[in-house]
Amino acid sequence: MPGRSARETTIADLRISTWNVNSIRRRLDGLAALVAAHAPDVICLQETKVAAEAFPREACADLGYPHQVIAGFKGRNGVAILAREALADGTGHDWCDRADGRHVAARLGDGIEVHSLYVPAGGDEPDPERNPRFAHKLRFLAELTNWFAARKAPLNRFVLTGDLNIAPLEADVWNHAALVKVVSHTPVEVAALARLEASHDWTDAVRRLVPAPEKVYSWWSYRARDWRLANRGRRLDHVWVTPALAEGLAAVAVLTEARDWEGPSDHVPVTVTMARS
Repeated sequence: MPGRSARETTIADLRISTWNVNSIRRRLDGLAALVAAHAPDVICLQETKVAAEAFPREACADLGYPHQVIAGFKGRNGVAILAREALADGTGHDWCDRADGRHVAARLGDGIEVHSLYVPAGGDEPDPERNPRFAHKLRFLAELTNWFAARKAPLNRFVLTGDLNIAPLEADVWNHAALVKVVSHTPVEVAALARLEASHDWTDAVRRLVPAPEKVYSWWSYRARDWRLANRGRRLDHVWVTPALAEGLAAVAVLTEARDWEGPSDHVPVTVTMARS
């Protein structure tokens, strides 16, 4: 999907990209391509699949992002925030009594708080009684919802980004009828995500600028022999903003061509531009 604008962007705007890289060390060329294409001020990464001490900090700094907040583990999960400007109060948050590198947050110099999230995928069976991974996903969302609800305040300027592993709308999947019983699009997950969205009156930035029923996808399975021809996509990657930032949303771009890069992730970057105040 090409970039969409609600108004002209300015040099004072903030541009944030989110991308599930599915191994940062394998996607450094892709990260450079993202920077060349969209020049984000902040990049939020998920599924970095590297221990924090082995994260390629220098390579990211060389791309123009010396300020970094990282939580990671060898071979699984892992999230990061990379920024051109200084970050304050960078910290990781753990949910469900697991220190598994799924949530980091930091504040920009003007006070905007940025979150990078990797919600558990949930396994294959959408039954929390039979599938512990699905139960974990629902508990993760519930704990996160309660935490944001407890911090709710009218003037908060928060940006929530990441692979939320849920495609909530019919327009977010290639075939609603085929996927309504498939993990990532089931009614119980969609309801859980709606509660998270209501917890802080979040605005879904992509859908604010590209309303349904227009289709928007950010993920295509590796299983498809020709992902473009099949086009069986889902919108799993999100950028949300609190009310204090919602009116300043200016543009969104989904870098679909990233799915064709050599050795691609199964996700593509999503970039949102907004006013800082």
